[in-house]
Amino acid sequence: MTHTPAITGTGLFTPEQTISNAELVKAFNAYADLFNAENAEAIAAGTIEAKDHSSEEFIFKASGIEQRYVIDKSGILDPTVMHPLLRQRSDDEPSLMAEMGVDAAEKALAAAGRTASDVDLVICAASNMERAYPAIAVEIQKLLGIQGFAFDMNVACSSATFGIQTAADMVRAGSIRSALVVNPEICSAHLEWRDRDCHFIFGDVATATLIERAEDANGAYFEIKSTRCATEFSNNIRNNNGFLRRSRPDGVKDRRDMQFMQNGRKVFKEVVPMVSEHITNHIAEHGVQANDLKRLWLHQANKSMNDFIGRKVLGRAPEPGEQPNILQDYANTSSAGSIIAFSKYSDDLQDGEHGLICSFGAGYSVGSVLLQRHV
Repeated sequence: MTHTPAITGTGLFTPEQTISNAELVKAFNAYADLFNAENAEAIAAGTIEAKDHSSEEFIFKASGIEQRYVIDKSGILDPTVMHPLLRQRSDDEPSLMAEMGVDAAEKALAAAGRTASDVDLVICAASNMERAYPAIAVEIQKLLGIQGFAFDMNVACSSATFGIQTAADMVRAGSIRSALVVNPEICSAHLEWRDRDCHFIFGDVATATLIERAEDANGAYFEIKSTRCATEFSNNIRNNNGFLRRSRPDGVKDRRDMQFMQNGRKVFKEVVPMVSEHITNHIAEHGVQANDLKRLWLHQANKSMNDFIGRKVLGRAPEPGEQPNILQDYANTSSAGSIIAFSKYSDDLQDGEHGLICSFGAGYSVGSVLLQRHV
């Protein structure tokens, strides 16, 4: 016997601290001035390139971002540090990722009218894990008091949709009744804040989605009609940090490739058509026309990318509200972005209406979840 999986609740943890574009530009430009002064002779000799200033206009035009939430802004805005300063926790304390994830998960459970005793599985799906093992998901499971099992998964910015597909498949097959897919993203820790081309991109957040059998839903829910995932290897978005780092001669050096790196132009050129075709083919397989989609909850990486994808999928410019963006407030929050958009802009869909969650990123990877509202 198969079951119908459904999203019955979502939760969102938002850090208290924000960094405006103005604050970010001030800190970056101070860092650039320090760098240029310290390397004046090499710059004059042509062996090192001078650091150019950033600007609010450049950031907004490139991304549509106006601010971002972060766990710690003090270190990021210190021109002599330029990364978050996070307290070292003892092994007896909850990890930061687990703490964020628990907050979002508890909100998802409350939204669905459920408790931890109703959950069989926790998936921690995120772009980076705080440690290699034990799994953050198992820690979240323990902190919530959930029986069953848990595991981590990493598909970069597509982690949430890949996690939802995994959970939905298990619910459909009957191996579990319900699952929490949790996406704690501390993106500020793997962003290179000293790089003008990307220093504005990311923010911190955590989201959670409860997936359970539609027959068990306490109220309105979104039936998961179908999921679809795809990957195609590319080096254009990467982070080379990892546990083998110290085993290589120059591995422990402060290398640029130890943080987030991307070739933005190639990513835009290659990912946008990939995602547009992916969504179009997915909905066509299920007899859903583009104009039947009342909402597109897309990955929140770049406004221009989302606008382009929306036009390609719908065959026209999206109407206000059809394709909500939250990156102006949250910036790119990796796997969590599309879930923030869904959480904030989904309650108004009417009974029987369709929407689609889609996330995409490094890999390349793309995952989409076709939903139908039931009230």
